[in-house]
Amino acid sequence: MAEKEDFYKVLGVNKDASKDEIKKAYRKLAIKYHPDKNPGDTAAEEQFKVATEAYEVLSDEDKRHKYDQFGHAAFGPGRGGGGAAGGFGGVDLEEALRTFMGAFGSGGGGGGGSIFENFFGGGGGGRESSNRGSDLRFDLEIDFEEAVFGSKRDLSYNVNVECESCGGEGAAPGSKKTTCSTCKGQGQVLTSNGLFHMRQTCPDCGGAGQVISNPCSQCRGTGQVKGKRSITVRIPPGVETGSRLRVKGKGEGGVMGGPAGDLYVIMHVKAHPIFERHDLDLIIELPVSFQTAALGGEVKVPTLEGTAKIKIPAGTQNGRMLRLKNKGVKDPRGYGHGDIHIRVLVEVPTHLHGKAKKLIQQIEDQLGEGQYPDQAKFSKESEAFANRREELEKLRNVKS
Repeated sequence: MAEKEDFYKVLGVNKDASKDEIKKAYRKLAIKYHPDKNPGDTAAEEQFKVATEAYEVLSDEDKRHKYDQFGHAAFGPGRGGGGAAGGFGGVDLEEALRTFMGAFGSGGGGGGGSIFENFFGGGGGGRESSNRGSDLRFDLEIDFEEAVFGSKRDLSYNVNVECESCGGEGAAPGSKKTTCSTCKGQGQVLTSNGLFHMRQTCPDCGGAGQVISNPCSQCRGTGQVKGKRSITVRIPPGVETGSRLRVKGKGEGGVMGGPAGDLYVIMHVKAHPIFERHDLDLIIELPVSFQTAALGGEVKVPTLEGTAKIKIPAGTQNGRMLRLKNKGVKDPRGYGHGDIHIRVLVEVPTHLHGKAKKLIQQIEDQLGEGQYPDQAKFSKESEAFANRREELEKLRNVKS
């Protein structure tokens, strides 16, 4: 039997290499010699298994300590060793592929992704992702002023939190978890169909990589209990309906010691009785008397900071838009303010009596038709439309 090569030399690392350096070295070799990239190449397959055997030992602190003391003999007969055995055939291909999947992980969010997606940028460990708590959504209704100027809000919501009795581990105090025999602690099992290999969550441990023989009585082995969480969130100025705030780590607690999910606060801004918002601009409808619209004048209008004066030009028509620059909502990125757009609504008196009626009639007599160009234009177009209808009617009668 050929002498086994030193595991440190197999991976090309020093004996004081860190875990990250060992993992990085293994990933590089695993990509190079993976069976999917070298179909039918038995030498490459053998190199893949050798690199995996070295990684299984050196990535585990206990196994690495034994290997540093006794070398390959640490895992020989009578030593009760771990995943490595004598000879270069110490791991079979299926076990090597399972270890490879564990080293490359499943990417963010516990999702799938192909093997080769993980070759070139695969994420962190699959078990941590699968044990991560769920994200939560909180719909928050806020006042217009809170949205414009920002504020702080105290939120309270029901959530699954970490069990204090077992510290979120799921095992009863004083007991321990054991490595899942099905997936060998990887949290995933590998199925092979010729050239392609697919990974799935382990059906026995649910992706945790460990099983609990004596579950915690408080959480029944889940590591979570029902609870209530209260937090304070800062609402930045300038948010709108649909704006989303992410509060990291305030979602559902993780399973089996996994990280907590995030909380997403969705804003719903109440309508304001005066201001109508469009991005950074505001629109208000300003009622003015008909005499102010006719003669002009200066009126006060509300703004976010108080009031401002605006000039109404003489002869202002109903619906005319005026503008106050830089009086709108402050840009949260620091690029100034929006504007306030003012729609003029000319109010006409509804209750006129006696002398008031006569005065208005006198004014009307003095003005004459030339003061109403839009009215004259409308009358002209209406007359033209009526004449055109008469012509069409005559044509229809002739044809019939």
